[in-house]
Amino acid sequence: MPRYQANLLLLLAGALWGMGFVAQSNAMNAIGPFLFIGTRFLLAFILILPFAIREGKKAETTLKAEDWRMFGLIGIFMFGGMGAQQMGLLTTTVTNSGFLTGLYVVLVPFVGVILYRQWPNPIVWPSALFALVGIWLLSGGNALSGLSQGDWLTILCACIWALQVFFISRSASHTGRPITLAVTQFGITGALGLLLALFLEPISLVAIQAASTEIIYAGVFSGGIAFTLQVIAQRHTTAPQAALLLSTEAVFAAIFGAIFLGDRVPPSGLMGCGLIFAAILMVEVIPALRSRQAVSYSVNS
Repeated sequence: MPRYQANLLLLLAGALWGMGFVAQSNAMNAIGPFLFIGTRFLLAFILILPFAIREGKKAETTLKAEDWRMFGLIGIFMFGGMGAQQMGLLTTTVTNSGFLTGLYVVLVPFVGVILYRQWPNPIVWPSALFALVGIWLLSGGNALSGLSQGDWLTILCACIWALQVFFISRSASHTGRPITLAVTQFGITGALGLLLALFLEPISLVAIQAASTEIIYAGVFSGGIAFTLQVIAQRHTTAPQAALLLSTEAVFAAIFGAIFLGDRVPPSGLMGCGLIFAAILMVEVIPALRSRQAVSYSVNS
């Protein structure tokens, strides 16, 4: 696949994820957050399961018990992050949710420091400062007291997803079974969502039908299809370009939120979104570019 086609697929994945925030927000008008999570990820599980089975048949080695345990832990992290994000959308805007969710990119290096004393690239520290100032501006400059409960839940979501991303990188990526991992996450998240919905929310087929469009979009497009596009495209492009294009998820969330939901952010909030987006790009792109330059210099010398 030519690189420009791969980059277009990554941009499409970012757009699908950005539109997913609108679907998640709209669904809350008809259905509870845990029932939505359960039905959405059950659909994603059914959609991607045949590809995971095919992947397993082609795999040269079988997964060990510790691999499945790690897949399960990562699935629990995914449910925790998704639950916090979905509940946050009850009281925050799609724009805020998109940018605050992206904070996980900045938080991942801190997980390494806290848990394993893995010190990150120095660019993380100014990026973290950018992100904090961005959150402060999103709150209206009110010492963070202007953040809604939904904003705080979304920040919690970013913290949990930072754990998810870190453990995927540290313990699960060596298996070479990304689709199997995705399906495991979908299955655990869907099952836990439905279980909590049984105890905490009214279960209504009428409500599910009313939110069916959002469930289908979030399950099929921003879930199964976007993930598959990401996996395929990242084999044919560079890491900095992939990070740049996938991080447009937050920008698309803001655009679609303004178009479909009438989200309006004051100028200070827009500056905050810009700083958070800059922090995300700094953490993802600059270390990858420096690594690439170092390899190029080593080869040339």
